[in-house]
Amino acid sequence: MWAAAPLLLLLLLPLARRWRRGAARLEPAGRAVLITGCDSGFGHLLALRLHRLGFTVFAGCLCPGGDGARRLQREAAAEPGRLRVLRLDVTRASDVREAKEMVLSHLPERGFWGLVNNAGISTFGETGWLSMETYEKFADVNLLGSIRTTLEFLPLLRKYKGRIVFMSSIIAYFTLGNGIYSMTKAAIEKFCDALRLEMKKFGVQVCIIQPGNYARSTRIQPPVSAEEIWSKLSEEEKAVYNKEYVQERANFFNSILSEGSTNGHEVVDAMVDALTSPAPKARYMVAKLKEKALVFVCALFPTVVMDSVLSYALSK
Repeated sequence: MWAAAPLLLLLLLPLARRWRRGAARLEPAGRAVLITGCDSGFGHLLALRLHRLGFTVFAGCLCPGGDGARRLQREAAAEPGRLRVLRLDVTRASDVREAKEMVLSHLPERGFWGLVNNAGISTFGETGWLSMETYEKFADVNLLGSIRTTLEFLPLLRKYKGRIVFMSSIIAYFTLGNGIYSMTKAAIEKFCDALRLEMKKFGVQVCIIQPGNYARSTRIQPPVSAEEIWSKLSEEEKAVYNKEYVQERANFFNSILSEGSTNGHEVVDAMVDALTSPAPKARYMVAKLKEKALVFVCALFPTVVMDSVLSYALSK
C-alpha cells in the first residue's frame, strides 16, 4: 500500500494545481505587511509593489534617511498612511519592539497579514580568512535578525492567521566562496521548516524564497578586492596563501557576480504570490536552469559527486 503513495501523489498533483489556480486570491485592502531590509534590493521593490496592490506597508529600513527610504517616502506621499517607512535594524531588539508598536498603532481594519524577513548581508572569503566578529555579525543579521523579528510578531500573525515569508537562497545547498552566507541561509531554512509545521495548527503559513544569482539586481554583494582581502588576513593565513591565489579567488567570485540577473521583479513576483495566493508554496525557487540543476545534484547525489562538481568549478 505504502509503495503506491508516491504514485497517488503524482496523480493528485495536477488537481491540486488546478484548484490553486482557480481559488480566489487575497484582497490586499485593509491588510498590513511588515518588510525588513527595504533600503534597496528585493525589499525595496516589494514595498513598492505591495503598496500599489493596496496593502498597508511598513517598510523597515536600516537607514531611514538614506536614498532608498526617501524614494519610498516619495511613493507614499501620493496615498498618505498606506506606506510607512520606519527605522529597523533587525540586530537591535529595541528597533524590533518599536516596529511592532508602530504597526499596532496604525493597524488597518483587517489586521496584520504578513511579515517578510528580507534583510540580509553577504561577503566573500574562505573560512580562515574571516574573523570571528564577522561570523557573529552575519549570524546576527541573516539568522538571528529574522528569528528576533518573527518571535516579536508571532502573536499578531497567529491572531490574524497571516503569512511569514523568509528570504533564503539556493546557496543554502552549496557554496562557491561565500560559505558564511551559505551557513546562515541553510540555518534559516531549518528554522522555517520547524516553524512551518508548528504554525499549521494556527492557520499561519510559512514560505521560503530561494533566489539564484541576482547580485546585479540587489547589489547585496559588491565586487570584491583582492588587495583589501589580503590586507585583512592574519599572518598565519598569509603564510599559507599568497596574493596570486587571493587574486584568482577574487576574480572567480567577481565573474559569478557579473553573471547575476538584473530582473529582480522575478523574485518579487514569487514573494507576492507567497503573500496573496490561496495556497502558497512552501518554497519558491527562482533561478536559472543551470542553478536548479546544481541544487538537484546537491540534493540527490552523494556528497562526493557534489564536491567533485564544485571543485571542478573552482579550478576553472
